[in-house]
Amino acid sequence: MTTLSAKPSAPRHSFASEKILRNLSTAILVEHALQRGEGRLASNGALACDTGDRTGRSPNDKFLEDSAGIHDNIDWGKVNQPMSAAHFDALEKLVLAALGRREQLYRFDGYAGADPAYRLKVSVITEEAWHSLFAKTLFINAEEKDLANWSQDWTVIDAGSLRLDEPAKYGANGPVCIAQSLEKRTVLIIGTRYAGEIKKSIFYAMNYDLPAMNVFPMHCSCNVDRKDPSNVALFFGLSGTGKTTLSADPNRDLVGDDEHGWSEKGVFNMEGGCYAKCIKLSREGEPEIWDAIRFGSVLENTVIDPATRVPDYDSAAKTENTRVTYPVSYIKNARKPSVAAHPRNVVFLTADAFGVLPPVSRLSREQAMYYFLNGYTSKLAGTEAGVTEPQPNFSACFGGPFMPRPPMRYAEMLRDRIAAHSADVWLLNTGWTGGPYGTGSRFKLSYTRAFVTAILNGSLRKATFTTHPIFGLQMPTAVDGVPTEVLDPRNTWADKAAYDLKARDLATRFRTNDAKFAITPEVRAAGPVTA
Repeated sequence: MTTLSAKPSAPRHSFASEKILRNLSTAILVEHALQRGEGRLASNGALACDTGDRTGRSPNDKFLEDSAGIHDNIDWGKVNQPMSAAHFDALEKLVLAALGRREQLYRFDGYAGADPAYRLKVSVITEEAWHSLFAKTLFINAEEKDLANWSQDWTVIDAGSLRLDEPAKYGANGPVCIAQSLEKRTVLIIGTRYAGEIKKSIFYAMNYDLPAMNVFPMHCSCNVDRKDPSNVALFFGLSGTGKTTLSADPNRDLVGDDEHGWSEKGVFNMEGGCYAKCIKLSREGEPEIWDAIRFGSVLENTVIDPATRVPDYDSAAKTENTRVTYPVSYIKNARKPSVAAHPRNVVFLTADAFGVLPPVSRLSREQAMYYFLNGYTSKLAGTEAGVTEPQPNFSACFGGPFMPRPPMRYAEMLRDRIAAHSADVWLLNTGWTGGPYGTGSRFKLSYTRAFVTAILNGSLRKATFTTHPIFGLQMPTAVDGVPTEVLDPRNTWADKAAYDLKARDLATRFRTNDAKFAITPEVRAAGPVTA
């Protein structure tokens, strides 16, 4: 068992035992949520809850305690905003006092990390029953025998109903604040009912802890061929790019849909559940996810018909970022335990709102490092507060909001692993074609699935390729099930000159972004040309 040098010897937080309802069953948590008016049962049995004015993460309100023990390890800036120890302690005191006045609280104890050698013990304390059900669904549940002498590595305290009246007094920006301390191993969630903050705060913790154990933490999904356990694939990408959709494959076993570690033994899932987007969900398009939505699942911000209780997955009346969480075991072909061998294929997912990147391309080792560091995609509507339409965005390592350490640390771990295990790396564009957002159309899911099939069965590796003149990407000339004219993005634009201008615009943005990385000349040369 790998130990953590910063692991506390005992839990730092305690509440009166009579206040805490600990590790309740799914059925009882659903019953409590219904009795307390926190949600309602949808016709498919899922618990449908609303998160109020925050229907996505609040990155501008996320802070990290700046302490001597971790200061030099952090990539301080817009993502990792510092908070003084005094402010964190004051916030913690405020939160504990507020929850101490509550008649009843909920506690979940479980794990992050399917590999026992690298897992962390997590305790989540919440005001609402449905938040405890969310944690029970998303994390790995501890066995009864392990709970008697439980001593957690991380504590998440969710005070969603508390709002900061004097945010400046606590070093915050407004009434909402998510504060995390890597040394105190504590997360404080204030003023937002969006449950994704619980999930991502522990991913953030793992992204700090795992590199110290020589484990590469990844914002990716993972699946494996049911008949060939050596055929493992990773899908990197930000929210909305297709990680969950593409990893839920009826012909492959699902390891996990969002967060993984890559150790010297192989890949392991950090979670015990999945967190899928529901907007435009259909049984025909995503049957595995559709069938996973049942009793024990939690729907967030999905419109429910008041009479029939049938979910309207096409409605974005509350947000584009409608979500469902369900245990990974609800996927028929889930892999248990959630571990796999070293990947054969690594896929970077990008939703290109410019509409200029090829739908699929093969990357050299230098290109892999370049595109991983830049992490280009588009922020999709609803995933963050204030985002109402796709916006071009660079997010280092396809997970910048969740990476406390400098991006090069993660990029070097990727480089070393794909080299050691001879993994092929691909860039898959799930965004727009025929023009930018608002003019072009989004790639058909059937085309994207065809690309993934060709990658995983090895046929794309044997294809003939041409080189994109601006991005230098290797584009296949033919893929089964896909019209040849869509393989070169320039061919899909009616105005070729407009395509060239837009492509060079994006190339310039890449070059502006890559200037902040200290990379080798070979890796920098793997980027696009601007003239």
